[in-house]
Amino acid sequence: MTTDKSILRRFYILATVLVLVFLTMGYKLFDIQIIEGQKYKDLAQETVYKNFSIEPNRGNLYDTNMNLLATSVPKYDIRFDAVTVSEANFQKYASALATELSKTLGNSKSYHLQKLKRAREIKNRYLLIAKQLDYSEYIAMREFPLFNLGPYKGGFIAEQSTVRENPLGKIGERTVGFGNVGLEGAFDEYLKGKQGRRLKQKIAKGQWKPISDINEVEPEDGYDVISTIDVNIQDVAHHALLEQLEHFEADHGSVVVMETKTGEIKAMSNLGRIKNSNKYYEKLNYAVYEPHEPGSTFKLMSLAAALEDKVIDTSSVYDTETGMVKFYDRKVYDSKRGGYGKISMAEAFEVSSNTAFAKMINDNYKDQPGRFVNRLYNMGLNEKIGLRIKGEGQPKIPHPNDSNWYGTTLPWMSFGYGVSLTSLQTLTFYNAIANDGLKIKPKFIKQVRDKHSLIESYTEPVIDGSICSQETAKQLQSLMGRVVDKGTGSNIRHSNFNMAGKTGTCQTEYWIESGRYISSFVGYFPAEEPKYSCIVVIHKPNPKIGYYGSTVAAPVFAKIAQKIYIDTPLKDEISKEEAFNTKVASKKYEEYFEVSQKYKTVMPDLTGYPAMDAVSILENLGLKVNLIGQGKVQKQSIKSGTKITNSQRVNLISS
Repeated sequence: MTTDKSILRRFYILATVLVLVFLTMGYKLFDIQIIEGQKYKDLAQETVYKNFSIEPNRGNLYDTNMNLLATSVPKYDIRFDAVTVSEANFQKYASALATELSKTLGNSKSYHLQKLKRAREIKNRYLLIAKQLDYSEYIAMREFPLFNLGPYKGGFIAEQSTVRENPLGKIGERTVGFGNVGLEGAFDEYLKGKQGRRLKQKIAKGQWKPISDINEVEPEDGYDVISTIDVNIQDVAHHALLEQLEHFEADHGSVVVMETKTGEIKAMSNLGRIKNSNKYYEKLNYAVYEPHEPGSTFKLMSLAAALEDKVIDTSSVYDTETGMVKFYDRKVYDSKRGGYGKISMAEAFEVSSNTAFAKMINDNYKDQPGRFVNRLYNMGLNEKIGLRIKGEGQPKIPHPNDSNWYGTTLPWMSFGYGVSLTSLQTLTFYNAIANDGLKIKPKFIKQVRDKHSLIESYTEPVIDGSICSQETAKQLQSLMGRVVDKGTGSNIRHSNFNMAGKTGTCQTEYWIESGRYISSFVGYFPAEEPKYSCIVVIHKPNPKIGYYGSTVAAPVFAKIAQKIYIDTPLKDEISKEEAFNTKVASKKYEEYFEVSQKYKTVMPDLTGYPAMDAVSILENLGLKVNLIGQGKVQKQSIKSGTKITNSQRVNLISS
């Protein structure tokens, strides 16, 4: 039986619980409104309004002559808020707006009017009108009927993005780069600028609409960077390399042209083959990132070490025997069957004798292999250059303390096997020899500027010590001149100016199958007063067509040298006409010059000619050339036999 006392106790318990509940609720309300009120207000605000980052325009990237390599182009997406527009304004201006949209974007007026009306019906606050308009198109559309009332009354929404464009297209694409790659990546700190902010409001379906056309914080555009690249030399290097890769059906290749005294990189082309085709594109930056066995171009390093250590001189004689010498269980061969007999090291360098070099290094260093390797280390061959362009490959020079050092390692190193260098690392060494032993660091930048003033200047060469004595360098210069004059590079000998360099041919991937080669040529020109150094490396040419460095790589070097020589004669007294009188890459180039001389006042027939050769002929006739496409000339805008005048423009279509 329930007593009054027990009922009263239950009432007190219930009352206490209710009081506690109300107190808890009261505290929570106080906490939300007073203590953490601002936090929840901010949270609510964030669900409706949010600051978005606005990317700045990247600075322009120029070549050394202020030709654009990369530029940022603003693009605009136009959208329409069909809700914010009043009914009166919509009825008054929608038809006129549809008319202008039809004129600009195509489709009929009725199509655009129905699209606007449908957006109005379904309360679409983010209707896409047009994508990727340029600035002038955006300005014009902003003045269309209704849109000219602004974002609130006219529902006009403009969203800017930035597109990076390369005027050179695919030429030098990996050198110019993108993102973290190439020059774009190397100088990103200057080019990127500072982000801005723009406030947007959240609307239906998770979309965000800008509050106004004015940014909260305006972005700061990046600085402009003037590089060392010369688009004219880059163009020549690209097409000379491409032509040779196509002819020899090679896998990939690279070319680098450097200004000898300054270290400025004037061109860097890298082309890789599209699988199962004979088409090439800028696949990877092989010149910077890909270490490979250099083969006979390493003989310069071996000879430099031996001359510096004074264990030989260039007149030291070694017996090449029958063109084969055995070291332990392995054999070294010369390319000439039967060998060269007893020859001096100067002659061995000219003819690129593997046996003579293997004997020379083994005889003088077999008891102290560390002495030879340490000399190579002292010349910096085991260290990266330290480029601003990212991804430089790590060179490899074996040391006697390595676990995989064998008795045959030393003699094989002498002619470039078992060591690895990138193309640019090899070129840097050769460039130092051209500079009388002074090592100059490769450079890709000249200036950093904003729109009106100079920010940074990089005019002085970066000297990285000496790799050898001036005496040794002079001896090696003489030997490289003789290689081109009467040695393995004599097929590119020029009648009017001298080049110096070294051919290289080495087997690659021999652990997979035989018959794969790397063909190279590296040197400088003119031989007497070097102005440019250059390296050409071509990987895995079809051996049935050719694989020696002298026939595969050297002609590319010669064609680049010839073109630079023609455009900027290296001696004032030598005319362009004399420069064309050459035995350089092929008889065809002489034929091209004869054509250009024959047709001094009339247009020649250039159909079937390689495009860049046709351009060279026409430019030497004083014509302005617009080249469309690559490969061989298919059509020309001025018929052959037509009288031509100086500065006349001609279009060439090639494929």
